[in-house]
Amino acid sequence: MGPLLALTSAVCYGIVDFTGGLLSRRAHFAAVTFLGQVGGLLLATTAALLLPADSVRPVDLLWGALSGVGSGAAMHFLNRGLSHGAMSVVVPVSAVTGVGLSVVCGVLLGDRPSAVAWLGIVLTVPALWMVCDGGTDGGGGVPDGLLASAGVALQYIALAQAGAAGGLWPVAAGRVAAVLVLLPSAARHPRRLRLPPVPALQAVLVGAGAALALILYLLAAQRQLLAVAVVLASLYPALPVILGVALLHERLSPKQTVGLLGAGIATVLLSLG
Repeated sequence: MGPLLALTSAVCYGIVDFTGGLLSRRAHFAAVTFLGQVGGLLLATTAALLLPADSVRPVDLLWGALSGVGSGAAMHFLNRGLSHGAMSVVVPVSAVTGVGLSVVCGVLLGDRPSAVAWLGIVLTVPALWMVCDGGTDGGGGVPDGLLASAGVALQYIALAQAGAAGGLWPVAAGRVAAVLVLLPSAARHPRRLRLPPVPALQAVLVGAGAALALILYLLAAQRQLLAVAVVLASLYPALPVILGVALLHERLSPKQTVGLLGAGIATVLLSLG
């Protein structure tokens, strides 16, 4: 069940990134991010109550909270990048770099990927360079994608440290932390949060989808190596890239195309490890 849960998490994240990216182009990205984390908190808390935990330890909640700090930062920079940059560039940059960082940290924590997985890690460097050097991301979304990748790595690594006995409460604790991290920015600009009812509801639903993806990832990480769970869950860029090209008519240069292909190969190699 582990690989299936991780891949389902990837599908959820792919849909969330695409819809959240579109919404961030119509409403302020800060409002989309903050309301999204509120929606994630509602879903995660409800799910945690419906699936009682055996034993919730404070350390598990702390790991969940640290993961939430990463989530808040990742979604802030990702939505900011998607608000003005090409979806087919920003999302892969955040994912490929994030998965590389996660795998390395997983090794430091005790994972032992194979030589094939290490080949995938090395391949991420030229793949990332080609994606960033394509020249079509006129909106400048690459720096935000790189900043988001650090949050993605922290989100995945910290959540995987939570014990299975804690149920889904680490995810709920993470949503509380994410809301608190984003609250100062929201408080400084309260007008940004005043969205019409429909976009506000859409932002809440996007955040709930992200929380569902994290729940699926947590269940997957409890059943296999951290490196494998992270990589499989990080296949999500395929969906927004395909939708970005097909529906938004975003164009990729040959160098970017090769870079995205290399990123896909790197992800597959990492999953095989």
